[in-house]
Amino acid sequence: MSKNGASSAELIVKSNALIEAAHSLTVAESKLILAAIAQVRRDESITDEVRYIVTANALADMGGFKANHEYRALKQASARLWEQTIRITEYPNGKGARPRILLTRWVQSIIYREDEGAVEIRFAKDIIPYLNQLTAEFSQYRLQNVSGMTSSYGVRLYELLVQWRSRGEREVEIGWLRHILQIEDKYPSIRDLKRRVLSPAVEDVNEHSDLSVSLGQRKTGRKVTHIQLKFCPKKDAALSTEHSQEGNRPNGEPFMFGYPKYLLDNSARPGETYEQVARRLRSKRSSG
Repeated sequence: MSKNGASSAELIVKSNALIEAAHSLTVAESKLILAAIAQVRRDESITDEVRYIVTANALADMGGFKANHEYRALKQASARLWEQTIRITEYPNGKGARPRILLTRWVQSIIYREDEGAVEIRFAKDIIPYLNQLTAEFSQYRLQNVSGMTSSYGVRLYELLVQWRSRGEREVEIGWLRHILQIEDKYPSIRDLKRRVLSPAVEDVNEHSDLSVSLGQRKTGRKVTHIQLKFCPKKDAALSTEHSQEGNRPNGEPFMFGYPKYLLDNSARPGETYEQVARRLRSKRSSG
């Protein structure tokens, strides 16, 4: 069974453990896997038997490839994605417990459709649970908020912010950030780390996403040990959300648990399922 195509308005839903996993995808590989994740249906069971079709034109529209050789670049990115591993850390009984480490691949098979300029991707079986909104903690965002980004670090930074969207700030330990980005042996000075990784990522988020973010740092003794991130929705994005909550429902937007799906998307907090969001909104409305 194959699923075809993904629009920039589609949702990306990932377990927080997957967002914080250690991997080193390029920007093209990141957009390829996100274009497939955006096609995962939330109203159907997710299995590793489904193949998701990503076209070269779709990736070119996202800025992933140059227009004059989209399909060749798509094949190259797919081949590299096939080789990529991902290291996922899970704490089965909370952060105080000893973690379980899963080392797996993103995909289990890729089919090249030479006559159509497309590839078919099947997710690895062990990845499937981390794409299911019924996992304990998950985050979601619209594909359009990362589709224009030019660095894989921008995509990763945006996902780390989305996890803490309701707080508007996040502090991360530099050693941990190096680990999940798989750059432990690169850019040893904080100056180089900022210039090559953090500043381009912040610029990507500020230019292409629905968030505005500023970068700070914290020292332990004389050494910079933590990166501080403060962020908020851009004015246009906030107005869009406000209008949505007033009932301006996009044509064809489905309802879930008594609410338009887009409203649940905009109102979700980290770790909430659609049902939990709807229950909280109902409770807020009845108490108001």
